[in-house]
Amino acid sequence: MVSADAPFLRACRREPHDRVPVWFMRQAGRALPEYRAIRGPGSIITAIRNPDLATEITLQPIRRYGTDAAVLYSDIVTPVEAIGFGVDIAPGVGPVVERPFESAADLDRIRPLDPEADTPFVLETVRNLVRELGDVPLIGFAGAPFTVASYLVEGRPSRTYEKTKRLMYGDPDLWFALLDRLADLALASLHSQVGAGASAVQLFDSWAGALSPSDYRRYVMPASKKVLDGIGTTGVPRVHFGVSTGELLPLMHEAGADVVGVDWRVDLDDARARLGDDVALQGNLDPVAVLAGTEVALDRARDVLRRADGHRGHIFNLGHGVLPDSDPDVLTRIVELVHEEGRVR
Repeated sequence: MVSADAPFLRACRREPHDRVPVWFMRQAGRALPEYRAIRGPGSIITAIRNPDLATEITLQPIRRYGTDAAVLYSDIVTPVEAIGFGVDIAPGVGPVVERPFESAADLDRIRPLDPEADTPFVLETVRNLVRELGDVPLIGFAGAPFTVASYLVEGRPSRTYEKTKRLMYGDPDLWFALLDRLADLALASLHSQVGAGASAVQLFDSWAGALSPSDYRRYVMPASKKVLDGIGTTGVPRVHFGVSTGELLPLMHEAGADVVGVDWRVDLDDARARLGDDVALQGNLDPVAVLAGTEVALDRARDVLRRADGHRGHIFNLGHGVLPDSDPDVLTRIVELVHEEGRVR
């Protein structure tokens, strides 16, 4: 069992610890040659449904980088795919939906998730990882209701979220019914991951930054709060992350997060000023800095550490996921630097 003294877990809880913990969103994936060697063709869903393969993929960055946490190799649409809504993940595109959500009749296509029956492969992967990781915590995750809803309604990734907002503004009763069902899916998935041994969870609301604070509070926050409050009964740390959410950071904390992920658009010291000291922050090196070479990446990583100012509630991460063209050796040097130079007061 993972010790509660693991630096990542202590940072999540803003408890004293001896080094700044670091992990990377999308640390398992296309940037690693060992991933490309075993991944195989086809949809990522095929790999996710293979527990031995998903276990190995999750472990690869731990071996290479020495990060302080592993993150489950899965996807935010895994639960809706598993219940048969008709979702696939197209290479180079992202989630695509055969028949997008359009009307109240589509609510019947979102049945409750039975993790033991619908996603046994996820549970087997988590159990495998808990055995293999030793003292390294495993982060489970789910997609937040708004972001998953945007894929189901739009039918594919969108830049404008026109269909999503049209439904949200034009038929709020249907919108809230949709988000409530997706919240139940996320919560069932997270409970099953924690029950299988995950030490922390992250709720990805990747596209919440498309909303104004007032719209987020009215249309999105209740469902996210349902998920975060519900998983809070387990006692595991809850991380909440979105992109372009600088104006939403206080609301994301209010929704129930113990840790708020900060993307690269808000300096970490500014985020701390907005949120105060009673929450941990995760982030926030610009992922593109990794592509600029070792010296640039390390200089900018030092700036993130400087802005964190030794706060015990800081988990070093990128401001979004590892980009496919990233040099793994640069990421390794970032981990070494954070461990060597990161100070906790």
